Amino acid sequence: MPRMLDVSDEVRAEIGDEEAARLLAGESAPGSYDCTSCRTPGDSEQERTSTVLFIGDETAVLAFAHATCLPSQVVQVTEEQLQGAVRSIGAVGAESQPQVPLPQQPQHVQQPQQPSNLVPEQAVLGVTSGLVLIQNELHPALVVEPTAPVARPGTLGSGDDFLPLLIEQGFMPLTELAAVPPVLHGWSVLLAAGQLHAVLQPNPNGGRPVAWWQAHQPLQVTDGWRAAANKHQQVLMFAVPVGSVGRQPREDLMRDALDKAAANGKLVAAALPLAGI
Repeated sequence: MPRMLDVSDEVRAEIGDEEAARLLAGESAPGSYDCTSCRTPGDSEQERTSTVLFIGDETAVLAFAHATCLPSQVVQVTEEQLQGAVRSIGAVGAESQPQVPLPQQPQHVQQPQQPSNLVPEQAVLGVTSGLVLIQNELHPALVVEPTAPVARPGTLGSGDDFLPLLIEQGFMPLTELAAVPPVLHGWSVLLAAGQLHAVLQPNPNGGRPVAWWQAHQPLQVTDGWRAAANKHQQVLMFAVPVGSVGRQPREDLMRDALDKAAANGKLVAAALPLAGI
């Protein structure tokens, strides 16, 4: 039976027209699957389903997602992550959804990562996930804080240009968290296999977006965070200078620190579409 599959041009270019035709005809696509984003069951015979191709250095794995969770796309991951997915498929059966297993991590442990073309070598980014209450509704959020002052590329000064650089990209300064910040089109948050992979920004040379921040290992998020992200189809990104928020063990303490940073004029934010939608 034909499947209700979306196969994007970039996925088709990677797998070829013949394999794409087999997928659409139902010859090589499972009817039921576990969504690679929200991890709940899906049925490609009954609902729109996206094909998501994970590509490593030597291996590629085709996965499936609800079209409402992810668009059909190509996702670059490490070979180690893909090999883990292949092992998990072999363990639970060929028709199961590929997943990238990771050890459990506390929700608010910051993950220091090297950003792309922004922070000098001595500074890395800490990224914290959490839920933020705005206008009586919970929103998925990322708080980004560097470990050292960020100088403007090409300068030798000792100042901190982290927030000005983001404002130039379209992030908005906030003095309070009273409303959801505006959507910053062209930027997005990549949530795949139920985990946080990257924050993407427009490619200055055109074409596919590039990573502004990319996790060394996909960041585990809670079920509540992932459900809120899929509900709103966007993630709120808050950025602060070094020393403004720090490591907070609870969401209420993180919110207090964000409120204080906003009141002190040290907070910028934007709503980033989920997975480039």
